[in-house]
Amino acid sequence: MNALRIRGGRRLTGEWTVHSAKNAVLPIMAASILTEEETILTGCPVLSDIGYMGDILETLGCRVWRQEGGIHIDPQGICSYEMPDALSKKIRSSIFLMGPILARFGKAAVTFPGGCEIGLRPIDLHLSGLRQLGVEIREEGGMIYCDGSRMRAGSVHFDYPSVGATENVMMAAVLLRGRTVLHNVAREPEIVDLQNFLCRMGANINGAGSHTIVVEGVKKLHGIAYQPMPDRIVAGTLLAAAAATGGSIQLHHSPCQDLCAVFAKLREMGCVITEKEQTACLHAPDRLNAFQLLQTQPHPGFPTDMQVQMLALAAMAKGTSVVVENVFENRFTHAGDLNRMGANIWVNGRTAVVKGVERLYGARVSARDLRGGAALAVAALAAEGETVIEHAELIDRGYERLEDMLCALGADAGRMDTGAESAGRKTT
Repeated sequence: MNALRIRGGRRLTGEWTVHSAKNAVLPIMAASILTEEETILTGCPVLSDIGYMGDILETLGCRVWRQEGGIHIDPQGICSYEMPDALSKKIRSSIFLMGPILARFGKAAVTFPGGCEIGLRPIDLHLSGLRQLGVEIREEGGMIYCDGSRMRAGSVHFDYPSVGATENVMMAAVLLRGRTVLHNVAREPEIVDLQNFLCRMGANINGAGSHTIVVEGVKKLHGIAYQPMPDRIVAGTLLAAAAATGGSIQLHHSPCQDLCAVFAKLREMGCVITEKEQTACLHAPDRLNAFQLLQTQPHPGFPTDMQVQMLALAAMAKGTSVVVENVFENRFTHAGDLNRMGANIWVNGRTAVVKGVERLYGARVSARDLRGGAALAVAALAAEGETVIEHAELIDRGYERLEDMLCALGADAGRMDTGAESAGRKTT
């Protein structure tokens, strides 16, 4: 187990270039098996989730390697339609391979996926969408067995605009003969990026970013070199970090058009934000103002992956803020850790009421999921004294060495081995 150590009280200033988005890279890696040719993905961060996806692809028979900052995927040797159980349970995004494996082999055997424990996140919508394409599915012994021998193009309607289900069914349909129309789909920018990637490979897809996606099946896809979109959540987290410290930063390769909801809340709190193409500049006041109400929603609403970072900002803002979580039921698990640092947060179900305090204090806290761990780092930057955030390996799922990003902007942050620290206490 490792931990982040952050000494608060330093204003963040300077520039940083945002890496490609984990939530774009993972489905694109899954889609790479839809061709027989090599795919190269550039600008990808070194993240544990991306590493796990590479391990899964290798288990299926692909060759995966990093070279000169790019991820190379050669799927020619893929020979298995059965997902590795142990690896699949490590990341939620392993489920993205169900659609591409079906398209490639006409059958798939996958385990229920793992990931951060932020809510139930059932995969019913994935299975329902595939069933509407004619896939026969049975669940047995913790495994999902899919028979796509009768899979055909057609109409698919989602009861809820799920990002993962939209991407999975879109990939399953790309090689089917005829037209597939997906209704009530998710509109997240990562879906647009997946469409762009597939179309560059030779697919015929349009409509991503709207409520309806149309897939005209093609016979074959080819390998390409592609740079996935920048990470809007990493960008938002760094902006929140600067806001917490009264800082002033400039982010390059920032998806400004996808951060409108985040920009709006930061401006409501008193930050000045300017946008120019793919550069975002933030200048924060000495103390933030509370926002009136924040409600998470599917895109283009406020992203649930930025909610807990804003909760941390509200904890130190002037006034009272209200946060309503409409996407996942367990997204307030870090309120208790923030309260240990001196915050005043009251949680009732999916609503949190935050009365801002003048000062937070360093404490020993624990990351329980990816974004919650990042939010604790945001709070620690503004806190008086030192904060130790245990289970920092969860943060590594979505941020490539968050401490290096923060230090480059002037923070006092580093990594420590809490296992070795515990062993030292036992022997002294």
